[in-house]
Amino acid sequence: MEKSEGKVLEEKLFNQKKSGWETATDDEKGLIFKFSDEYMAFLNKAKTEREFVCRAKEVLDSNGFKDLCTADSVKPGDKVYSVNRGKSMYIAVIGNKKLEEGLNLVGAHIDSPRLDLKPNPVYEDNEMVYFDTQYYGGIKKYQWTAIPLSLHGVIVKTNGEKVTVNIGEGENDPIFTITDLLPHLAKEQMQKKLDEGVAGEDLNLLIGNMPYVCPDVKEKVKLNVLKLLNERYGINEADFLSAELELVPAFNSKSLGFDYSMVAGYGQDDKVCAYTSLRAILEAKVQDKTAVCILSDKEEIGSMGNTGMESQAFDNFVAELLNKSGENRPNLLNKVFCNSSMLSADVGTAFDPIYAGVSDRTNSAYMSYGVSFDKYTGSRGKAGGSDANAEFIGKIREILERNNVHYQIAQLGKVDVGGGGTIAYILANKGVEVIDCGVPVLSMHSPYEVTSKYDIYSAYMAYKVFYEEA
Repeated sequence: MEKSEGKVLEEKLFNQKKSGWETATDDEKGLIFKFSDEYMAFLNKAKTEREFVCRAKEVLDSNGFKDLCTADSVKPGDKVYSVNRGKSMYIAVIGNKKLEEGLNLVGAHIDSPRLDLKPNPVYEDNEMVYFDTQYYGGIKKYQWTAIPLSLHGVIVKTNGEKVTVNIGEGENDPIFTITDLLPHLAKEQMQKKLDEGVAGEDLNLLIGNMPYVCPDVKEKVKLNVLKLLNERYGINEADFLSAELELVPAFNSKSLGFDYSMVAGYGQDDKVCAYTSLRAILEAKVQDKTAVCILSDKEEIGSMGNTGMESQAFDNFVAELLNKSGENRPNLLNKVFCNSSMLSADVGTAFDPIYAGVSDRTNSAYMSYGVSFDKYTGSRGKAGGSDANAEFIGKIREILERNNVHYQIAQLGKVDVGGGGTIAYILANKGVEVIDCGVPVLSMHSPYEVTSKYDIYSAYMAYKVFYEEA
């Protein structure tokens, strides 16, 4: 049937939006599901920033990448990386052009909301032993009670020995939990505001109940727990003073839905963008510009600290690339940044029909509609956010459309409802052209976030063509 003039004009002029699954071929679906299986397997072994760096290093080493500190020089075609204190890293594929002509950057973060142990965490109360915790990042505290939790991290002794801890992931490991009040006695609790129902100081992890039988000991259960830890790790209570121990959900990432179309898992903000950007640089071909993947830490608490993007660590990495490539004129680092382009690879919020009231439907990101771009972040009048240039967005659109990469452009909720930020503004302040680009997420910052497998693969493709063609 011949289309009407109006229908033809509509198809020509309207911004047509549809789910990527509608046009994906069977072969494409096979690639998407295979990629997502590999992503979930990686995520289940990399729930913390230290674990992500460790796993990424293994992958890089096995794919011909070299530690930059071992290289006397770098030249086009070289593949190098640098690890920053075990919690962030930078990866580069050296291009044919001089570095001063700019870099193609994709920057994600590998920290996620969680619970950290306090410096003096162990205490006993009524013959129950607990770890005292401090929440990290923006969480809904009530979501962290009555779920299985695992303990990950390191303990460093005064003799320099580093003990790696991972309890709760193995089939025969114990898990831990934070108890909640039964509804029969929770009348007062349930009358409180949602953010006051569980106090931060009440997020105490139950870790033991069996006493060490000895009449001379006052805190018998605490002694028994410390005895078990000493036998397994050779530590005492004072060693917690120099430890970084994190509590994360003990359940694994899994396919979600009868159609297996989604991924449910902890830490997808922002490990879904970190994994896809890592995979993209592993497979990116050497082109004119040098491609760089940033895997940063501390984004969830403002990117501060020497492993966050506010530090000089990344600048030092680029400076080292300049030195080892023979480009070392004064002020050259500033020129590199001003000639560079970046995708700030961070997740966005997906439209949730159950909570539609907080979203602008016209400017929302939708599940399975492709990788999502946020032109600006911040809150209220764009305060504290980065706002991408129209010229840069036009360039990105051309690259994606030429390579048949499904994408959408959205924003975080209705004006004045809330807001958020990424590492985009930090690089923009150095002169880099940058826009946020990531996977839309449901239940963001919860212990079990949801993403679309189609969007995950779209992000990987977007990052890959950006590395090669921006």
